Amino acid sequence: MSIKTGVIGVGYLGQHHARIYRELQGVELAAVVDADMQRAGEIAARYGAKAYSDYREALGELEAVSIAAPTSEHFTIAMDCLGAGLDVLIEKPITVTVEEADTLIEEAEKRGKIIQVGHLERYNPAVVKVEGLLGEPEFIESERVSPFLGRATDVDVTLDLMIHDIDIITSLLGGSPIRDIRVVGARVMTDNIDVAKAWIEFENGVTALITASRVARETRRFLKIYQKDSFVVLDYRRQKITRHFKTPEGMSTESVPVDDREPLKEELADFIDCVQSRRRPRVSGIEGREALKVAMSISEKIRGAGVYK
Repeated sequence: MSIKTGVIGVGYLGQHHARIYRELQGVELAAVVDADMQRAGEIAARYGAKAYSDYREALGELEAVSIAAPTSEHFTIAMDCLGAGLDVLIEKPITVTVEEADTLIEEAEKRGKIIQVGHLERYNPAVVKVEGLLGEPEFIESERVSPFLGRATDVDVTLDLMIHDIDIITSLLGGSPIRDIRVVGARVMTDNIDVAKAWIEFENGVTALITASRVARETRRFLKIYQKDSFVVLDYRRQKITRHFKTPEGMSTESVPVDDREPLKEELADFIDCVQSRRRPRVSGIEGREALKVAMSISEKIRGAGVYK
């Protein structure tokens, strides 16, 4: 029996959820939902699904769903989906507030349903490979910047872009608690924070400097990990890893081979496997909530209103 899936919100990212569900074995793309019925109809026709403008009309047809609607709608839609007995994958950030995330997690646990959060970089083959190159990191630097595209402007850049690196870095460090956060940021093109830097000190002694901007001149997405006798550079966009290491002759460099796989397809295939096997996702609601908590704290500190707790 195929698992009947749907996608709520088929804009820039949601359309690819629909495409991949159509491609996965053992999966039926049963419904495509978008407030713009013309858009819903276009994507539904492309991938052989039913089109809806109101997601509530589709819930009875589904077993699992991707929620790729605007962040401000995540909580209400996810609560309705869980109430209808569906397992859900929610694009990051999980919700607008930590309190909403807590409510969703509690609801999913009560109903025995799965929440997976779409932290896509966890499925980047280069990120998976980097995990095996870690020794004892001392300093981690990330940069995720892009030109202004006019999308996701309903949230701060901390929730739009920086949250990816918050999640990756805390995952690489085994969830070590945070000791302190120092920040700087600014509004430039929107009423929300468009550029941000965060200096994070972890209890295990590692320090991270995270930069995110949606007003840069070009797109750059890098992660640099400095550790004794070596440092590793990960290029997210090219899925490329370069390792620089100390030798008796000086410093040597090598390229680390990375599998060529589509991260979103890996993520959705893993979600479907979680639905079938009833196992906990790699990025469950709990991990999504923790990344949100840190990102929100950074935003609040930039605004001068919050303290990390």
